[in-house]
Amino acid sequence: MTQNNDNIDRLNGAGRRLRLLSYNIQTGIETSRYHHYLTRSWKHVLPHPERFDNLDRIAKLAREYDIVGLQEVDGGSLRSGFINQTEYLALRGRFPYWFDQRNRDLGHLGQHSIGLLTRFRPSEITEIKLPGMIPGRGALTVRFGEGENAVLMMIAHLALGRRARMQQLGYLAELISDFRHVMLMGDLNCTSDSTELEWLQSRTWLREPVYDLKTFPSWRPRRSLDHILVSPFIAVERVEVLPYMISDHLPVAMDIRLPAEVAVAGEPARSAVAMPIAAA
Repeated sequence: MTQNNDNIDRLNGAGRRLRLLSYNIQTGIETSRYHHYLTRSWKHVLPHPERFDNLDRIAKLAREYDIVGLQEVDGGSLRSGFINQTEYLALRGRFPYWFDQRNRDLGHLGQHSIGLLTRFRPSEITEIKLPGMIPGRGALTVRFGEGENAVLMMIAHLALGRRARMQQLGYLAELISDFRHVMLMGDLNCTSDSTELEWLQSRTWLREPVYDLKTFPSWRPRRSLDHILVSPFIAVERVEVLPYMISDHLPVAMDIRLPAEVAVAGEPARSAVAMPIAAA
């Protein structure tokens, strides 16, 4: 399930190498058959002890990466034992910085979130509420560095409907238009050959380095719903779908190398630190 792309354009000069991971973790619920959506549906509301075992397995995987984008994370409700799962994974994965954005607040029944784990201190984090008929979809923009050599990373979990996804990708396309070094990762709920992703790549610098890496369902992957797209100014060394069956999605990993002039600096922290947002 590993693919290397030797034809991707590379820039002269070697900069910092980063390891990226995008993972829809389904709040730590293990799903390996379609009937589990029914028989394990109660786990979307109530706590269960296996959830923490699954989160520990996810943290062990995440520990091998520099920046991790998480989707379907719980921000602290009954089902997660009132534990912020992004913070838990940051602590277990030994990440000095983390942030979670709660997109749908159902009180004690659920805190639907997306999360960031990073070994590098962002210069700015901005929460984005994405457009759509049904509220509750969002994205994080994470900027590292300043000026024309800044790196912008976006973590998103898009809507199920095509019309809403087109609106959401149109909104994101406007946000990244001023940046050369851009990455978009997440559960985009559309395949590599979809009209939405083709439109996005025709309007922005973003490209999918390896086409149609299937991630869903995790036990028999048939659809490429999870993606990491990058601008051509970033060298991609490796793209991989990991055979890590916990969630109903498989994680996507990517190794990149930034241009030499782009600086992404790490700052030490004694423990996992929640990052403040720049704007709501």
